Amino acid sequence: MKTTLNIHDALLYEAKAFAAQQRTTLTKLIEEGLRMRLQPVQGAPRANLAAIELPTLPGKNGHGMRPGIDPLSNKSLYDAADGLSS
Repeated sequence: MKTTLNIHDALLYEAKAFAAQQRTTLTKLIEEGLRMRLQPVQGAPRANLAAIELPTLPGKNGHGMRPGIDPLSNKSLYDAADGLSS
């Protein structure tokens, strides 16, 4: 899956250099870091992510998102947050 991340410039530079030194890609380095971070701590109970319910908030008119905003598009969501029309 493809995604967009906002990473501090200095951290990205350091990560790219480390990935090159390890003869791997930045993608693989990020995946490895996420896997390590998501591993349960020994003895700690792991949260059941399927049981977590996220709230759904109504829009200004009480009917959710404005027409024309694509919830799967970062650009569309950023433009809506900035008050720009899509």
